[in-house]
Amino acid sequence: MRKYPKLLLSLLLDAMGYISFIIPGIGEFSDIIWAPLSGFIMTKLYKGKTGKIAGVIAFLEETFPFSDVIPTFTIMWIYAYVLKKK
Repeated sequence: MRKYPKLLLSLLLDAMGYISFIIPGIGEFSDIIWAPLSGFIMTKLYKGKTGKIAGVIAFLEETFPFSDVIPTFTIMWIYAYVLKKK
């Protein structure tokens, strides 16, 4: 996947993680489903050891209360395409 479409997808996936704040009553239930799914998606977007570590972080971030505000997918994109030297 190309660089900027992956950024747009990352922003969308982070927005999906915020749904638990927007719709009252489904917040914690949606996190039960979203936490493993976000970890899996992260490992598919970013290959190798980095993707696996990011997948675990995404899973944990979604499971801990009030940590949903962290834009994990976008941070990973910044790490992969801006900070990480190739």
